[in-house]
Amino acid sequence: MAAVAPLNYEASDEPRNLQVTSTLPSEVAQCLQNARFLHLATCTNLFPHVSLMNYTYLPNSPYSTTPTIIMTTNPSSKKTLNLISNPHVSLLVHDWVSHRPPTTNRRGSAAGGDRAGSPPPEASRSSLAALLLNLNTSAMSSISATINGEARLVERGTEEEKYYREMHLDNNTFSEGEEPSAGQGIWDARERQDGGRGMYIEGEEVRVVVVKITDGRVSDWKGGVRDWTLTDIKNDIDGEALVNGVAGS
Repeated sequence: MAAVAPLNYEASDEPRNLQVTSTLPSEVAQCLQNARFLHLATCTNLFPHVSLMNYTYLPNSPYSTTPTIIMTTNPSSKKTLNLISNPHVSLLVHDWVSHRPPTTNRRGSAAGGDRAGSPPPEASRSSLAALLLNLNTSAMSSISATINGEARLVERGTEEEKYYREMHLDNNTFSEGEEPSAGQGIWDARERQDGGRGMYIEGEEVRVVVVKITDGRVSDWKGGVRDWTLTDIKNDIDGEALVNGVAGS
């Protein structure tokens, strides 16, 4: 197996260290397996639109031998109308902690100087606070992945829709009865357990969206990038189940 090219730290408007493969890069697959949400970008008439989405990553399924992403959407939403008009979508998923670390700004960044550093440096004085606020520089938080693909609405009432909806619901149903951890409010615990499934997944009017992954880019927090593209293995393998988009030996 060819060695994986390192991240490239040069200007990246063109493909860098392009990796052509039949499997997702391991860090992309891990990120998809661990992240809570992803950002979905759709576009029509040159106007982009970004949505925060629950999602489910499937390395393969009875309906696809290639890695896919499952999401659900209101049929009247902007993103639904966009992807019907233009099925080309881009996804962003990352393993970075999103809480804002303390700044050194003591005067405020607003025009009137009303906004102090957020959160203030005092918030990180304890060792526990420092640990939590510096997670972005740990091994847990290393990359973001831009994933491009082709989206389609799964036909209503089909076995395919039923399968994908059940997989998506199962993936977004979380353990009940967990106690909130330190610094976590009741809302956070409820959100984690429910996953928004009542509004965004279970509704009868909700449509199932499947994205076939085609290519993407891995970026790290230092600015390094590496591009990758998936080979079309659909015609090479006849009905064989895959693991992470790769045929068994």
